Amino acid sequence: MAASIPNTLSRPPLSSIPPSKNPLSLLSPKSLRFPRNPSSKFATASMSIEAPQKSTKPSFLDRKESSSVLRFVKYHGLGNDFIMVDNRESMEPKVTPQQAAKLCDRNFGVGADGVIFAMPGTNGTDYTMRIFNSDGSEPEMCGNGVRCFARFIAELENLDGIQSFTIHTGAGLIVPEIQPLSRTFQVKVDMGEPVLAAPKVPTKLLANNNGAVVQAELPVDGLTWMVTCVSMGNPHCVTFGPKNSEALQVDDLKLDVVGPKFEHHEMFPSRTNTEFVQVFSRSHLKMRVWERGAGATLACGTGACAVVVAAVLEGQSERTCIVDLPGGPLEIEWREEDNHVYMTGPAEVVFYGSLPL
Repeated sequence: MAASIPNTLSRPPLSSIPPSKNPLSLLSPKSLRFPRNPSSKFATASMSIEAPQKSTKPSFLDRKESSSVLRFVKYHGLGNDFIMVDNRESMEPKVTPQQAAKLCDRNFGVGADGVIFAMPGTNGTDYTMRIFNSDGSEPEMCGNGVRCFARFIAELENLDGIQSFTIHTGAGLIVPEIQPLSRTFQVKVDMGEPVLAAPKVPTKLLANNNGAVVQAELPVDGLTWMVTCVSMGNPHCVTFGPKNSEALQVDDLKLDVVGPKFEHHEMFPSRTNTEFVQVFSRSHLKMRVWERGAGATLACGTGACAVVVAAVLEGQSERTCIVDLPGGPLEIEWREEDNHVYMTGPAEVVFYGSLPL
């Protein structure tokens, strides 16, 4: 028969332990709460933790900004996104091309396709627009960017209702009309006349249609592509596909492979933007774009304008078309009576911010 073993592990009650040796005495009495039911089989003590004392130092969010901080607003037009900078007090951009490239980096910066500066007007215009691409280069113009520019100005100047003003750009005079009554804040822009003369696009391809390059052959990546060249203040090469091929399916393109080969082709001394186009109907086109200095983007306003001009010249479309881009549709009209191209599309705020330079 097993012998009974005395309980040598039993402990004295806490009340019999001297306070100096009682570990719970190290806690403030106020921080201890005992169960209200003392007869509970598993009576335990629980502790409440007091909130930390707030520092009297100001939060980093409350610190005053120094002169080396850049304030900006980020906008996008159909996913083509821009860092907008209020530069109305100076014709000198607040950031350098190198700084702009860093700001546009989507991993180490804000992330954008370009930085746009709203500057004082020149040559009698209301404002001047300059832009640095995500690689630091400076293009003449940007169609989606000018719509974002128009909305930015409307917010800076607290403009209400339908408004129109003039903008000086590297591509010449641009006149946007903001239409804030629509849900998506549409902006209609008079993009001016397309430039078709080959040397002014510029392209080294030989003119074959009253000084223009229309459906000319261009060897790229082992294929002969049929291209039409248009300038909307910046150079564009528009193609509906390779020679003697079936209708182009733009979603099947390896844009990151073929795009740079067009951009840096020897036939384009200033490099070029390239639009690859699929025809749904005479009033509905679809395009993908490889932008000079920015690569594949979700939208290109000047590119959509160039596409409709090229489609009309090639007999592929009417003068008014919906152009589908990866970021959404634009309405483009190449008006016969004044030879101007009109672009209508949205411009939307993404966020407001500031950062040290």
